Amino acid sequence: MTTLTHDPAHSAPAGRARDSHGPRQTGPRLGGTCWLVWRQHRAAYWTLIALTLLGVAAMVWLRAQMMDQLNAVDSSAKTSDGLPPDFAKHPNRLFDFGSYLGYVPLLAGVFLGAPLLAGDLESGTAKLVTSQSVSRLRWLGTKLAMTAGLIAVSTAVLGAVFTWWWSPLRGRADSLEWTSSVFFDGTGAMPVAYALLTFTVGAAVGMVLRRTLVSMVVTLGIVGAIGVVWDRFRLDLGNVVSVSTDRVVGGLPTLPDQAVQQGMGPYFVTSSGDRLDWTTCLAQSEHAKAHAACLESHHVVGRSIDYLPVSQMHTMQWLGAGIMLAVTAALVAFLLTWGRKRLL
Repeated sequence: MTTLTHDPAHSAPAGRARDSHGPRQTGPRLGGTCWLVWRQHRAAYWTLIALTLLGVAAMVWLRAQMMDQLNAVDSSAKTSDGLPPDFAKHPNRLFDFGSYLGYVPLLAGVFLGAPLLAGDLESGTAKLVTSQSVSRLRWLGTKLAMTAGLIAVSTAVLGAVFTWWWSPLRGRADSLEWTSSVFFDGTGAMPVAYALLTFTVGAAVGMVLRRTLVSMVVTLGIVGAIGVVWDRFRLDLGNVVSVSTDRVVGGLPTLPDQAVQQGMGPYFVTSSGDRLDWTTCLAQSEHAKAHAACLESHHVVGRSIDYLPVSQMHTMQWLGAGIMLAVTAALVAFLLTWGRKRLL
């Protein structure tokens, strides 16, 4: 066994007696392939850990500032959106910080996934390691498991703290709608599932292309495309609900708390149950009588609005996370199959 796979915890030369009175190392110690993977990627791992701790510290500090002001005004009058007039900076900070967290899946795919295998394949390290007593499958599985585990823990912690920060403001500002990608993708199970998906995409690209820089660029494009597709279809995971009123003109139907309107409504509802676009009779809207006559000619009897209730948020998140994790599992199966047969 070469020094690449040698366990430093057992590197004392034969014949040298261990000093039973000397300091003893406590806590978990890595050995074998795990030690090798940690040593090889320790710069990236420590960077991820440091950024996670820094992000958590920043969110805790910003939330403490927000709660101090929120508690100070809780007994006073609020503005119509549920927040004091000088409180706008805190929702803005929350939204901006959540937007930065939205780049975590991209970073996981480009800077952790793509170079993970491509770097070893390009430099020849993979051939050197697997020519020793370490099998291809063990080397590949250890690299994927250690990196994915660290990504999962980091994103879970960031998502939990971000949710804790957001909780006091839910439903108190229109700019913090739960359907926004900042909050939908940044809370619950979504941060972990999204980051693991992009990480495995990067790893698969790196294994196939075998060039670090090329793999990073290609991964960047693929992850960007995934983000575009996900933003387009993620709200389709919910079941749209409608609320109606029998008032043709005047007030609109009242939506439940934290519900988010969908579609191009409000719609006009006819006596037959059909729905007409809001532009119906728009040309006559400047004249009340002409507008009423136009609506009557279309047999309009009320208005309706489509919306997504906040009660569906967790179900939609778990469904989306399940889809992402299923794709991730398929990519891992591909990585292990390809790596066992065609790695070198």
